[in-house]
Amino acid sequence: MSVVTTEPNAVPAGEEPPDTGERHRLSAVTGLAALSLDAMASVAYGPEAIVLVLAAAGAHGLGFTMPVTLAIAALLAVLVASYRQVIAAFPDGGGSYAVAKTHLGARTSLVAAASLVLDYVLNVAVAVTAGVAALTSAFPTLYDDRLWLCLAVLALVTGVNLRGIVESARAFIVPTVVFVGSIFVLIAVGLFRSGPVSTVTAAGHASVLADNATAVGALLLLKAFASGCAALTGVEAIANAVPSFRVPRAKRAQRAEVALGAVLGAMLIGLSVLIGRFHLQPVQGVTVLAQLADASLGHNWAFYVIQFATMILLALSANTSFGGLPVLLKLLARDNYAPHVFALKADRQVHRHGVLALALVSAALLVFSGGDTNTLVPLFAIGVFVGFTIAQVGMVRHWRLERGPGWHGKALLNGFGALLTGVATVVVTVEKFTAGAWLVVIALPLLVAAFETVQRAYGRIGEQLGRGRIPEAPHRERSLVIVPVSSLSRLTSEALTAASSLGDEVRAVTVCYPDPEDRAALHALERSWAAWDPGVPLIRLTCERRSLGRPIAAYVREVAAAEPGTRVTVLIPETEPERLWQRLLQNQRGAVVAHAVRRETDAVICRLRFRLL
Repeated sequence: MSVVTTEPNAVPAGEEPPDTGERHRLSAVTGLAALSLDAMASVAYGPEAIVLVLAAAGAHGLGFTMPVTLAIAALLAVLVASYRQVIAAFPDGGGSYAVAKTHLGARTSLVAAASLVLDYVLNVAVAVTAGVAALTSAFPTLYDDRLWLCLAVLALVTGVNLRGIVESARAFIVPTVVFVGSIFVLIAVGLFRSGPVSTVTAAGHASVLADNATAVGALLLLKAFASGCAALTGVEAIANAVPSFRVPRAKRAQRAEVALGAVLGAMLIGLSVLIGRFHLQPVQGVTVLAQLADASLGHNWAFYVIQFATMILLALSANTSFGGLPVLLKLLARDNYAPHVFALKADRQVHRHGVLALALVSAALLVFSGGDTNTLVPLFAIGVFVGFTIAQVGMVRHWRLERGPGWHGKALLNGFGALLTGVATVVVTVEKFTAGAWLVVIALPLLVAAFETVQRAYGRIGEQLGRGRIPEAPHRERSLVIVPVSSLSRLTSEALTAASSLGDEVRAVTVCYPDPEDRAALHALERSWAAWDPGVPLIRLTCERRSLGRPIAAYVREVAAAEPGTRVTVLIPETEPERLWQRLLQNQRGAVVAHAVRRETDAVICRLRFRLL
């Protein structure tokens, strides 16, 4: 006797392995492309935010660009190390929400979730408007159409994400590589450029450098640090979307997180070095990155490549939100804080409802702002800093509870990070409060209240359904099936056949009106019914007003009152045409009847679809 053994997951020769969905998930490289665009694109405005603040102290203030950048890079390293641990400890994703839920309580976790939701939505709006702003700067004739351009870019990104996160990652790999490669070429050429380098100031543009200002106070440095921290937005996106990676998910996500930190940190420090080397001064109408490209590469084709790549990446950096927010909404739905529809996943491993909800809210923001970046920027980055701080505090508690090897150092690192991000949160909120940040301050508690309202609603539903309790044993009841009909057809025959299979008794009902024409049609139906003789009685329901659903609902109520203990089912036959557009030709009688019966009775509603081929 021979014994044949097979591996549990072995696939017979000639057969394709079952689709487990892994091919629709991210590798470390595609994950970096799909979830890091926000962070990568931030080098276009992060260094500029530092320079603009320090310019208030004149040329002396600009000398602190490198120390402030190094402080931000150090915070970046802390955040990357922290989120790397978050990925390992919470492989189901959720980032700061998952950390807070486990270690800081439900209310704090909802604050973290609300801050992430706001950040993701604002990131989409800011990214799209910034990308379109770069386009309209190159082609001023398009400026009046910027809102439509924003909506078109949003539709493009949404469409790509609806095809699956892997497809979106593949589509964005090339722009990401071109942008990152261009920035590193800019840095390398600028660092090794020989000969004297003059101060770069765009002709025809006024300098914003303050005159005769030499004092650099701690508050100014703190404001520069807080403004420059805008370059850290998007660092948390990978930790929020760990389930989107292929197995081993945590290790792939960790590698992507470390790669993101290394690339982003190198670009920030490299650009800061060039700012000091070229003695750059901020000028109106010209970005710092554009000045650096002009100084390093000259005003040639390479300069335009960097500008075009920056424009594309800024517009597409909205993809980070499309990768992270649907996963967060799935976790909130799992915990009953968001509608359960957000937990549904399409066959391409995409949370379609989350993608569409993000697109709709972002479109509303774009319409509200008129496609203007400056209207949205004051609202940006506050939410992500709140999430950073909560995640760091939660990880301190995580290490204290776990008490593994070296936990003191890890807790100290996260505690220091929480202090830095907490200070940055307060400074950014205070600084931008009157410019629109007050909206975020109001929106955060409103979102938390909305989450709790949804959770209470699900709690009441669960209580009424008796979830968690053993229900009574099922028992058989007499069943009566009522079938609304208006004419004799194959659909009527199919409906009565299905009804006879479902119930102990079947009754057909038809609604008649006092009009002579309607009475003639009724008499014709009754004669045809008698000739057909299906073994099912046809009951006439008279209605003085031309109503279809109410007479049927009233009859159902009468039956329920006259025959207690009888399970009443209303079976509504409907046709389903082959073509989608042909469904617009239907009279929707079934929907009208179903709505009236559902609203006015407790009967079971069964809608029989008869497909037309």
